[in-house]
Amino acid sequence: MSDMAISVIILLVSVLISSVSQILLKVEANKEHASRVKEYLNPLVIIAYVMFLGSTVLTMLALRHLPLSLQPMIESASYIFIAVMGYFLLKERFTKKKILGMALILLGIFIFSVNI
Repeated sequence: MSDMAISVIILLVSVLISSVSQILLKVEANKEHASRVKEYLNPLVIIAYVMFLGSTVLTMLALRHLPLSLQPMIESASYIFIAVMGYFLLKERFTKKKILGMALILLGIFIFSVNI
């Protein structure tokens, strides 16, 4: 497998990790907390921020072997990851607008990747 292919996989894993951390933060934001300190210094929030840090490190590693122009295209997959996780984990509904938006994101990724 080429360095570029491995870097694309690393970047996708980074996007997935970032998406999971966003879901964790949303779960915690929906809870009642005894104080502001407990709202921000609880295990799920700390884990989410550590995951963000790990995601950033993975992104930097991936960009060592990828053209910077590919990064926004691959990062846009996060919208799809979050929508799917929101559906299954948070019981959020797919509206027609969400489905259309995800289809446009996938179409944009496809068009961009064909032109490379």
